[in-house]
Amino acid sequence: MTKTPGAPPPTLTSIARSLGLSPATISNVYNHPERVSDDVRERVLATAEAVGYAGPDAAARRFRRGKSETIGVVFTDEMPFALADPASVALLAGLSTTLQEARLNLLLLPTGPPVGASRVSNVMGAVVDGFVFYSVPEGDPHLDAALRRRLPTVVVDEPRDGLTADWVGLDDRAAAAELGQHLAHLGHRKVGVITSRLGRARYNGPADEDRWTQAVYSVQRNRIAGLRDGLGGVPLVVEERFENAVESGAAALQALLQRHPDLTAICCFGDVLAIGALDAARRQGLSVPGDLTITGFDDIPEAGRVGLTTVSQPLVEKGRIAGEMLLSHALAETPRRRFLPTSLEVRATSGPPRP
Repeated sequence: MTKTPGAPPPTLTSIARSLGLSPATISNVYNHPERVSDDVRERVLATAEAVGYAGPDAAARRFRRGKSETIGVVFTDEMPFALADPASVALLAGLSTTLQEARLNLLLLPTGPPVGASRVSNVMGAVVDGFVFYSVPEGDPHLDAALRRRLPTVVVDEPRDGLTADWVGLDDRAAAAELGQHLAHLGHRKVGVITSRLGRARYNGPADEDRWTQAVYSVQRNRIAGLRDGLGGVPLVVEERFENAVESGAAALQALLQRHPDLTAICCFGDVLAIGALDAARRQGLSVPGDLTITGFDDIPEAGRVGLTTVSQPLVEKGRIAGEMLLSHALAETPRRRFLPTSLEVRATSGPPRP
């Protein structure tokens, strides 16, 4: 195994894989050399030197010392949904890779959807060394409870503003504006939006401007605003769905077209919603993009397979960086913000409106 220019940096896991050893064995070479044979130790150190691997992160060792060695991951959703959502799964893959290399455990903490009885006790009583919060609304009581515990905490995506915790995510407004510019260039002026929840209460239906500009989910609020920016301020017709699911996207598309049959493009702020909208459009005999342009957001694997025009974001990398920020929390003097890049992937589902 030799270092290849442009390759990802070597990790404990990649060293273990190249030698056919377990990550625990590689860790023992650095932390407990007495537990491995001289031959194994020499092989590991020679390989590490060849690829420029300096050993386990010192910040990770400091983070672990004398603690529970467990990180709590909080979703404001039921666990079955969180584990079925491709974007959530990709984020967890990146986060778990970082935590595994630091020999830390991951504890999923269900809080349930943001309605009904709160499960703040799950956060207050969790035996963890820190938290990662993934996409929770502004004023979320679970996040407030975690911050009161004064444990290292990283917020992924939202909320973004007014935090005393580290944050990693996107410039959602700029990313959606790029999409809006693409549609404007194609000639679209009658555009609909399908968005996941804007508020805490379960609601499915039209969302007027007052509703989306006051949304407690800043990601959706900023994406809708950015899309309008990119389109030059043209009015948008917004349809909200509480659940980010294929069925929700299909139902939302039908509702939009029943009320506004003159729409020429529909932007879905989530690829899962867009895939549902594509299915519904084709069941109605509509050609995509001949009769209707449909776009998504995230660039999950299925998006590429169906030819979906979408905004791509580094989902796995976002999870990995969230883990790294958590491990290096003690080294940061003030809360940090990390904006990740996005790109517009133009594929087969977008085209000019019919004359």
